[in-house]
Amino acid sequence: MDLLIVDGYNIIHAWQDIFPLDKNTLEECRIKLAELLSNYQGYSGYEIVIVFDAYKVMDGVGSLKKYDNLKIVYTRERQTADNFIERFVSEVRGIGNIIVATGDGLEQKTILLKGGLRLTAKELKHDIMLASKKQNRQKYMKSDKNRLEDHLSKDQIELFEKMRRGNE
Repeated sequence: MDLLIVDGYNIIHAWQDIFPLDKNTLEECRIKLAELLSNYQGYSGYEIVIVFDAYKVMDGVGSLKKYDNLKIVYTRERQTADNFIERFVSEVRGIGNIIVATGDGLEQKTILLKGGLRLTAKELKHDIMLASKKQNRQKYMKSDKNRLEDHLSKDQIELFEKMRRGNE
């Protein structure tokens, strides 16, 4: 099993072109990130966990929610996403590849020391965009619109037919 753990707010802040915080609320950004990762999960096969800081939430006990096949973790009060991720990687080490996506260089080094693998915010974005392009191409190839004659005029079809029969 390959597990991808995503530092949610870190990714949102790293991808300002996708999540412009001056135009979207954090809630809108969280939902959009979950949608992107849900689509990516179907293509990549990773089990994905998104972790969001809730350390400033008074009396926050933390929570685990499901979104499609994703798990979304909100940390408890005074617990950062980094703390949660580091502890989690240490606890599940050895059950497969544990990959952590974050733009935080120090966190990446810590994850590597704890036996996990790292994926930068830029690399994750690239992988998601590449997967999206491949999915779109596969949908197109499966559609009825991928036949040559669907893209030719009637005159062009007649000309090719004559050529095929040796009449031209």
